[in-house]
Amino acid sequence: QVQLIESGGRLVQAGGSLRLSCLLSGPDFTTYVVGWFRQSPGKEREFVGVAGWTNGGAYYPDNVKGRFTIVTEYAESTVYLQMNMLEPRDTGTYYCAAGRPGINYYDPNKYPYWGQGTQVTVSS
Repeated sequence: QVQLIESGGRLVQAGGSLRLSCLLSGPDFTTYVVGWFRQSPGKEREFVGVAGWTNGGAYYPDNVKGRFTIVTEYAESTVYLQMNMLEPRDTGTYYCAAGRPGINYYDPNKYPYWGQGTQVTVSS
């Protein structure tokens, strides 16, 4: 079983930057891809990107492409979500999740392992 722990969420002003961390542990965690999601009250969990460990490749939906970057650091067992040019609509609880390669990365139900979440608030 893979364990994930997020950290780094805080209050930030619009236009600012923030880096979230996701520390992974457990057997064979590098065989999983790591997705990032966010959720606001009353809304569904929203996909904001995914990356694998082997070649560092990442994929982002259009609403964060060019602003968000995922970096996998094998030596640290950590996946980072670098967020730039933050906007109030980026506010939410951010989660990292581990899933098998080839799943529908947009679907949170396809990820069996989740962290506890970290709160990001972007003020205008």
